Amino acid sequence: MPQKQGKTTRTDSIVFRLTQDIVSKRIAPGTPLDETRLGQQFGASRTPIREALRQLAASGLIELRPHRSPLVAAADIVRLREMFDVMAELEALCAQRCCTDMSAAQRHALEAHHRDMATSVREGNVADYRQGNMAFHALIYDGTNNAYLKQLALMTRERLAPHRGVQLEAPARLARSYAEHEEIVTAILRGDQTGAASAMRQHLAITQETLEQIAAQR
Repeated sequence: MPQKQGKTTRTDSIVFRLTQDIVSKRIAPGTPLDETRLGQQFGASRTPIREALRQLAASGLIELRPHRSPLVAAADIVRLREMFDVMAELEALCAQRCCTDMSAAQRHALEAHHRDMATSVREGNVADYRQGNMAFHALIYDGTNNAYLKQLALMTRERLAPHRGVQLEAPARLARSYAEHEEIVTAILRGDQTGAASAMRQHLAITQETLEQIAAQR
């Protein structure tokens, strides 16, 4: 099984399910999200509910309002594209830096983790692949051996995490995502800085495109 970044938390599950409903427009823009009702729906206390709402707000999916229930936000495709543009450049830089700064042990860990993720692809296990995907990118951030760059990448990724998780539900997306990872890993192991950065930018561009296609189908 793929190496996990950590077990899926209650908050993670709530964020993912609400993101699915918001992106697919099963929950329409302008709909208020009541904490008590969400707690009953997900069988959760207010703490994970509030953390989930915070993450959704950071991703631009809902609007927090003082002393009132948050509202589902209208889709802001411009903001989403801007966020993906920044994320792509940060991750491209990370991949590029891995070519020169990654230790032998880190290279081995990245390659082994990538191979392990094939199990999730064969089984069509989106939940496992989603967790493995987070760990895959985290290994690349680690491989830069630059704490500040890693911090920036993680902060930006947190804002896009709900979007990136949902796009993996698209038909055949797991296999395609894995193939994109293969190109990234191959370039890093070869020390191909230009190729690694280009493969990562392409990976994020396809991720964004897939998400937009899912939203447009609803």
